[in-house]
Amino acid sequence: MPALAELVLEEEKDVTEKVEYVSGKVFFTTCSDLNMLKKLKSAERLFLLIKKLFPFTASSSKGKILNEVQQLVNNDPRSWLDAISTWKNLLKLGVREELSQRDAKPPKRKMRENETIIAKKLKTEEIQKIEENHRECQLEEQTEDTLEQRDSTTRRDKLEKEEIQKEVEKAAGAHSQEDLTFRVSCRCTGTIGKVFTSQEVGRIIGIALMKQFGWKADLRNPNLEIFVHLNDIYTVAGIPMFRAPLASRTYIKTAGLRSTIAWAMASLAEIKVGTFVLDPMCGLGTILLEAAKEWPDGYYVGADVSDSQLLGAWDNLKAAGLNDKIELLKVSAIELPLPSESIDIIISDIPFGKKFKLGKDIKTILQEMERVLHVGGTIVLLLSKDHHRLLKDCGGSHMPLDSKGTHANEPGIKKCLNPEEKTDTSERVTSSYEAGNRECSDKMLPFGSLVPVECYEVSLGKTNAFICKYKKSSASGP
Repeated sequence: MPALAELVLEEEKDVTEKVEYVSGKVFFTTCSDLNMLKKLKSAERLFLLIKKLFPFTASSSKGKILNEVQQLVNNDPRSWLDAISTWKNLLKLGVREELSQRDAKPPKRKMRENETIIAKKLKTEEIQKIEENHRECQLEEQTEDTLEQRDSTTRRDKLEKEEIQKEVEKAAGAHSQEDLTFRVSCRCTGTIGKVFTSQEVGRIIGIALMKQFGWKADLRNPNLEIFVHLNDIYTVAGIPMFRAPLASRTYIKTAGLRSTIAWAMASLAEIKVGTFVLDPMCGLGTILLEAAKEWPDGYYVGADVSDSQLLGAWDNLKAAGLNDKIELLKVSAIELPLPSESIDIIISDIPFGKKFKLGKDIKTILQEMERVLHVGGTIVLLLSKDHHRLLKDCGGSHMPLDSKGTHANEPGIKKCLNPEEKTDTSERVTSSYEAGNRECSDKMLPFGSLVPVECYEVSLGKTNAFICKYKKSSASGP
């Protein structure tokens, strides 16, 4: 199955083949089912790929570009029909698997009802021993109770199966192609976005689909949604595989940092069994939640100075069932009540929004992080462009810049969330940091022991940021 996903990291190596990376997206083929694909933690959304073409030339006349947009549908209608058929089959299979899983694992309420029946039976036996004269009456009452609960459970199970069967019929394509309703969601960026609005392109593609296949447009409740993205790198059309974005975690009550970014940061930290993980500015606790969900055998501590943030974090922990896995502290990030070199991993989103923002205090905070981190420990930070630039300008690196303004020899990673802006993918600096300060002296932060290892540039919507990983190569100064 050809597919594309937004913001996908190395986690997909177990479920994908023929992987291709472009700016902000990953294209891949897979034999995995929908339940497996739902587990992708760093993907914002998942689409079934219909078409991927070269970008339209914005220098052409407006009429010519509109004609090329129409040909996206008219030149190869078979690829659209094949994609629709695959989409229906996947939905049908997904609903059936959900039904079989429900049958294999009874609902919690049914289990609670069974437990209630057992408890009542035990209570009846006790009463029989104590009050033998009322034994028959108690047994009769118990039998009636049990039959009533069984009838109620049977009725609920029947209703559930009927609802799921309706989903199967809808997903299987009960409607003919002519009865299919759809809407087009379009995004235009780059030079093409300066010529056309997303609404104009979406309308042109919608009209072409209606003429070609006889589908009916429905902007409120369509059977099918078509996603189209035009930019300077590619032209893409696809079908969203799930109604809700994969980034929307059911176990997070109050959203803070994007869960996909939080998961990616925790993944880079390489958390192992028994690892002591600290987030000294945890906010609503999204990073710790993602880490503890995926790597439950670590020891997690979050700190913040804000009562409202800690209260929100505590609500999130309870909602996720992780309040016994993560400890929260109200302390300042520049005065951590921890011994020097006592932490294995630090993961943190350095605040840079309108509500919470750090200026040059980042240096003080990093010095405190460096103090509590043991030699060989890891720091993973989410930095704004300003913070990233500040760390470089204050002496963190003296390497020459390339044409894009990045360090030509800056250590990078094999795969980048935004490959268009990635740094040079040279070898990791693990061996360099182990060799000592002499080999890394031109790459260090001004504190003398934190060595840059990896760097991603990621999108946060209206702005971009950097996920940066550092290793502590030597003991901190006094």
